[in-house]
Amino acid sequence: IVRERGAWRRVKNSRYARRITANTPIDIGGPARGAELMRTAADPDGVRALGTFGNCAGGRTPWGTYLTAEENIQDYFGNYALLQKERGADDHIVASHSRWSMWNTHSLYGWEAADPRFDLTRNPTEPYRFGWIVEIDPRDPTRAPIKRTALGRFAHEGANSIIAPDGRVAVYMGDDAKFEYVYKFVSDRRFDAKNPSANRDLLESGTLYVARFDANGSGQWLPLVYDEKGPLNKAAGFRNQAEVLIKARAAASVLGATPMDRPEDVDVNPVTGRIYIACTNNDRRAEESRVAHYRGREIDLGPNPANPRPLNQYGHIVEIRETGDDHTSSAFSWEVFLLGGDPSGGRLVASVASATAESSYYAGYTKAEELSPIGSPDNLGFDRNGNLWIVTDGDQPDQSNNGCWVCPTTGPERGRLQRFMSGPIGAEICGCEFTPEGDTLFLSIQHPGSGGSVTNPISHWPDGEGTQPRASVIAIRKEGGGRVGS
Repeated sequence: IVRERGAWRRVKNSRYARRITANTPIDIGGPARGAELMRTAADPDGVRALGTFGNCAGGRTPWGTYLTAEENIQDYFGNYALLQKERGADDHIVASHSRWSMWNTHSLYGWEAADPRFDLTRNPTEPYRFGWIVEIDPRDPTRAPIKRTALGRFAHEGANSIIAPDGRVAVYMGDDAKFEYVYKFVSDRRFDAKNPSANRDLLESGTLYVARFDANGSGQWLPLVYDEKGPLNKAAGFRNQAEVLIKARAAASVLGATPMDRPEDVDVNPVTGRIYIACTNNDRRAEESRVAHYRGREIDLGPNPANPRPLNQYGHIVEIRETGDDHTSSAFSWEVFLLGGDPSGGRLVASVASATAESSYYAGYTKAEELSPIGSPDNLGFDRNGNLWIVTDGDQPDQSNNGCWVCPTTGPERGRLQRFMSGPIGAEICGCEFTPEGDTLFLSIQHPGSGGSVTNPISHWPDGEGTQPRASVIAIRKEGGGRVGS
């Protein structure tokens, strides 16, 4: 796309344009490259996967590449029940798939009927080749995308990075599922601003961590590292470092990470360096501590300090500060920044400690009449002033449509959340991506009209009456110019 005479337009036949699909050859990089679980009959060396799908928000790197996030890959694979019953099936493989809630018979999309890759009885290791962060170089269409296995395998919502004081790169990620975890990757090598080509493989090696949120407001990043004398060893079901990363969810559980309320986007404030986690919602969070068998593991379904509300219908946002403001640190402090809900009618509280399932909390801001209600925070973004931008996917306290909100994170107006835009009926709003100058905000309008049908559409976005709704990308600018939101 390019902006000409004040309007954005698509560049037809651009040399940068390409389509990356479920059939695009993609290199496998990192510690899981060539691992036994990554090998299939079509790729016996386990070095090149076919395709990427289930992609979500992703993120940008300091060296100009794009990270796309493979999220709900389980919806593409079928016949898990048949694999479980199959005589001679590898128990190690069968058990590890349970954490992804694979489909017992027909998958959600039925791809196994058209391509045997997606039939678990015929290709039981194919799912291990998905659920990764994929790095794409938009400036070099001839370069194959790369699955960066050092960043772990789970239902990735996004991957947002920052250069630490010592030059290494930290990448923050959330696993978008109920009672899953928050992760951080720290590269081994340092960013080289003078030699961009030297950064091409910065994500090839490093350490993956998972977060534990302690009750006193402190926290620890726990390293997912194979160690025969440590917790992540053969006795725990991991035969090497590749398997720790392939089964990152199981490894995080062994380490005692904190189960969260659908941690989706995790982004870094470019001004303060603080990290924000959007926890969208969790209607399975019990009212009190209750250990139960959930997704192949024993878990406490009750509230915890970082997820303080039962039946968390409207979600919340957690704020992290790394110790010493060093994004390679293994320790951090944290607090709940926002509890979604309706601040009117006396439901706004000044302290998280006094919150109930019906309460809302806005970083301590107490003027309810100046606040906009919000629910189900999803993707996050920041403008150049460090204001937090939030888009939503789910129930809103006032039954309005999903949309985009903006909120200061510092100063006397910290927590003063205001609604910026309202989306079409049935749509999820994604994006929060600004141009470098901050004068255009791009938002994605995803699945407008959801809840309707072809014969009875409830939305006609964006083409108007008599048309079917279509997903879209919109560009928002300020009349008269200047930074959006200023």
